[in-house]
Amino acid sequence: PFMTSTLQQEASRKFGMGARQTMSAAQRLYEAGHITYMRTDGIDMAPEAVMATRDAIKDRYGETYLPNSPRMYKNKARNAQEAHECIRPTDATRDAASLKLTDADQRKLYDLIWKRTVACQMAAAKIERTTVEIGSADAQVGLRANGQVILFDGFLKVYEEGRDDGQGDGDDKRLPQLMQGEAMQTNAVTPEQHFTQPPPRYTEATLVKRMEELGIGRPSTYASIVTTIQERDYVRKEQNRLIPEDKGRIVTIFLLNFFKQYVEYEFTAGLEDQLDNVSAGNANYKDLLGKFWRDFSAAIAETSELRITEVLDVLDNTLAPQLYPPRADGSDPRSCPKCGVGVLHLKTSRTGGFVGCGNYPDCRFTRPMNGDANDTGDRVLGEDAGDEISLKKGRFGPYIQRGEATEEQPKPPRASLPKGWAASEMDLEKALLLLNLPREIGPHPEDGEMIEAGIGRYGPFVKHGRLYANLKEAEDVFTIGMNRAVEELAKKAASRGGARGSAAKPLKEVGEHPSEGGPIQVMAGRYGPYVKFAKINATLPKDMEPESITLEQALELIEAKVKKGGKKPATKKKPAAKKKTPAKKKPAA
Repeated sequence: PFMTSTLQQEASRKFGMGARQTMSAAQRLYEAGHITYMRTDGIDMAPEAVMATRDAIKDRYGETYLPNSPRMYKNKARNAQEAHECIRPTDATRDAASLKLTDADQRKLYDLIWKRTVACQMAAAKIERTTVEIGSADAQVGLRANGQVILFDGFLKVYEEGRDDGQGDGDDKRLPQLMQGEAMQTNAVTPEQHFTQPPPRYTEATLVKRMEELGIGRPSTYASIVTTIQERDYVRKEQNRLIPEDKGRIVTIFLLNFFKQYVEYEFTAGLEDQLDNVSAGNANYKDLLGKFWRDFSAAIAETSELRITEVLDVLDNTLAPQLYPPRADGSDPRSCPKCGVGVLHLKTSRTGGFVGCGNYPDCRFTRPMNGDANDTGDRVLGEDAGDEISLKKGRFGPYIQRGEATEEQPKPPRASLPKGWAASEMDLEKALLLLNLPREIGPHPEDGEMIEAGIGRYGPFVKHGRLYANLKEAEDVFTIGMNRAVEELAKKAASRGGARGSAAKPLKEVGEHPSEGGPIQVMAGRYGPYVKFAKINATLPKDMEPESITLEQALELIEAKVKKGGKKPATKKKPAAKKKTPAKKKPAA
C-alpha cells in the first residue's frame, strides 16, 4: 500500500504532479473523510480494512482474484516510525466514480490510492519470462527478444506501478504468447542505434525516493524540501526534471568546502536517528542540541573570519571545469575574451554569481556563470547621431546601449530586451525603438495630458498621468494608436473604480481651502463619491448630492475625517445622536 513517499513518487510518474500538489490534494481527501492520514511511513493496514478490501475484491472480480489469506506488509526502510497505517480509502467499496469528485487532482489521486489498496490484497499475477529467437529462412538473420508473457493477470487487472526513466528495459517487456516453430510475419523493419546514456536527472519522484533510501527527511518534510529548493532558485523544473541552477551550485560548493560534515548524508540520517531517540524518551533533547550547537557555532566562527576573496577563490577553483571549459583554439580559457589582458574570476552580487574580468574597472566584461567563455556578449549594431549602438550582455541579461561610458556620462542610455526578444535577432532598427521609449502617442482627448507607451519591470504598458494599463505584447508599444490607448486606459480606470492614482476627472471643483490653500474636489470612488483635499479623502453622506455640496459642507467633512485619525467617517449621524441623549434625560431629572 501507499505511504507518503511512494504516493508522491507514483503521482509524479503517472500524472506529473509535484510533491506539494500531491499533498494538497491528499489533505483535502483526508479532510473530507475519503482516505486515511496522508503523512505516514507505515504500510501496514488495519485488520478490519484488510477484510473490507478482500470483500470488495470478491464482489467485483470473483474468488479467482482473491488469495487464500490476507497479505501483510511491513516497512523495512531506515528510520521508519510507522506511527500511522498506510494511506488507503476509508471505504474500500467506493471507487473514484462512485464518489463523484469534482476536483481533477483529488479524483486522480483517490483513484490511484483505491486501485493500489485493492491490488495489494489481490492474487499474484502469473508471468512467464520468455526468450524468443527468430531466424530467417536463409539463416542469414537472427533476432532475439527477451520479455514476459502474462498467463494470469491477478493484481495487474487493477493496478500496475509506474516506472522511472531507465527502468522497464530488457526482460520486463510484454510479449504475446508464441508457440515454438510458429511462423512469423514481417510487418516492418526498423533499424535503430542505441548509445549508452548518462543517468537521467532527478524528478521530484526519484529525488524523494533517493532521500528515503538515504534516510533523509520524514513524510511530513519531503514535499517542503522539494518545494524549498525550487523556491530558493537552487534548481529549476524543466520538462519534469530538476536542473541545478547557478545559485544552487554556489551554495552547494560553499557548504561542501566549509561545512562539509553538516551536508553529508550520514550526518543528516544520523541526526534523524538521534531525534527518534529523543521522541522515544531515550535521549535528552538539551544534550543533543547543546552538542550540535557547540560544534556548529565553532564552524561558523571559523568561517566568518575568512575574507570574501578567500571564499570566492575556493569556489572559483572548484567550479573551474564548469566555468572555464577548454577553448577550440587552445588558448587560456580564463583569459578575458574582451580585453585579452585580464583573468576571468567568479564574482558575486545580490542577484547571484557571475564571471567577470579581473581587470575591472578598465574592462567591464561580464557573463553569466553558464555562459560561453568565447562570447563577449557585445555586438555593434550600427550608428545613430554619431553614437555607436551596441548589444551587450550583462548580469541581468542582454541590453542595448547608446555610446560608451565616459566621465561626463558614466551611465549611457540603456534599454533591456523585452521578454521573448532574442538577442540574436536584434538589429539597429529594433534597438533604436527600445532606446526611444517611452513613446508619446498623443494628448488625451479629455484633458490634453500626454499618453505614453513604454516597457517597465512588469511588461509593456500605456500611461496617462498616474494611470497605467498593461499591454499583452511588447510590440504593441510601438504600434498602438490613440483610439486603442484611450480604450485600454478607460478599461483600467473602470476596473479600479476611480481609486486613488487614476486619471479620473473630478465630479465637482468645490473651491480652494481657505486656510491651507489647495483645491477641494468631489471625486467618484469605488464606494461612492468623496471629498478630496491633499491626501484626505472624506466620504459623502448618502443624503448629500455631489453636485450640490458647498465649500462649508466640504470643510466640515474634511475636519471630521482628520479628527477620526484617517478612519472613514460614519457621516454626521454620530454627533447628532450624542446631542439627543442629554435631551432625553432632562425630563427624567
